[in-house]
Amino acid sequence: MSAEERQREIVRAARHSGSVDVNELADALGVAKETVRRDLRALEDHGLVRRTHGGAYPVESAGFETTLAFRTTMHVPEKRRIAAAAADLLGDAETVFVDEGFTPQLIAEALPRDRPLTVVTASLATAGTLAENDNTTVILLGGRVRAGTLATVDHWTSKMLAGFVVDLAYIGANGISRDHGLTTPDPAVSEVKSQAIRASRRTVFAGVHTKFGAISFCRFAPVGALEAIVTSTQLPASEAHRYSLMGPQVIRV
Repeated sequence: MSAEERQREIVRAARHSGSVDVNELADALGVAKETVRRDLRALEDHGLVRRTHGGAYPVESAGFETTLAFRTTMHVPEKRRIAAAAADLLGDAETVFVDEGFTPQLIAEALPRDRPLTVVTASLATAGTLAENDNTTVILLGGRVRAGTLATVDHWTSKMLAGFVVDLAYIGANGISRDHGLTTPDPAVSEVKSQAIRASRRTVFAGVHTKFGAISFCRFAPVGALEAIVTSTQLPASEAHRYSLMGPQVIRV
């Protein structure tokens, strides 16, 4: 097996399982662990994976994106902590945009149910979660439904969203970096996120530590457009401080 074939197999395994382990790859491929590490370094240089201690996980790109169902199985305790802390930033907001994705869905579930609140969302899952609460008015944005994320996109979605002025937007992303800002693989999703930020007075990004430093295909906002970033203590304090110097408050939970 050539290095190119081996690296393709590593990417396939990472995308299938969500992560790969150096020891397991070495056994499966019949090569030395150092060979696998070299392959992972090469793949990281090409933006296909990000290395971790003892392995790597796939980077989402224009050609690869995880599904909502998969996201509900990864980093769940961390996502729940982040969601609770993000919901605490609601303040006196009466109208809220909740982005597509599992962490935003958890934020929606953590929002108070004992006061009137209007929630605008492109996510079918979030709309279904909130619709049963008498105090919450849910506005589901129309458009084409993406099968993997069960969220609406395209010009119908953006046009409807452009007609609102929202107090607070909870935004997700596939990656956030100091150089490239917030990114996502799909241009149609990128446009919805951009429009949500334009329509909102305040914007909060909530995401797990693995989002930081990851770069996807479409840039939809700079870090400085955010009021706050909510993540976990698995993001080093030094790195959190570097993001805070760009404008947003960074909350680690």
